[in-house]
Amino acid sequence: MFAPIEVPFGCKMLFNVVDLKDEYTIEDVELLLGEMCNIVKNNYGDDNGGFIGGQVFKNDGFISAEGSVQDPSKADNKRVDQNSGDLVIVTYWQSFEQHEASHADQLFNDKFSQLAKYCDNTYEVGYSMLWQGTPEH
Repeated sequence: MFAPIEVPFGCKMLFNVVDLKDEYTIEDVELLLGEMCNIVKNNYGDDNGGFIGGQVFKNDGFISAEGSVQDPSKADNKRVDQNSGDLVIVTYWQSFEQHEASHADQLFNDKFSQLAKYCDNTYEVGYSMLWQGTPEH
């Protein structure tokens, strides 16, 4: 469950931002997130399904001044509030079409609909990998 993942070059990455309502915490959705991730891993984790791996991150509230173009103090305060409850779910797929098929699955959709009840907003943006690398030793 917590093993490192290998991300093959050329894959598609989907970045899903989950903005929880103020009255909910990460602990309120943790089990539900685990169930969603298991559905995808167990039902789509092969060449036909296209799922490569995924990660869930919580917003710790820090912003890199060195990696930001604009003044971080002018950034959207909701995104930098440590107590905002924001999460991101990052998944890697062989194709965007395979990702979309997984989300059309009724079992996944039922769990995702339950998660949506805890959220002010959730949206998912897809990216194509252009570069990856590791330090040379």
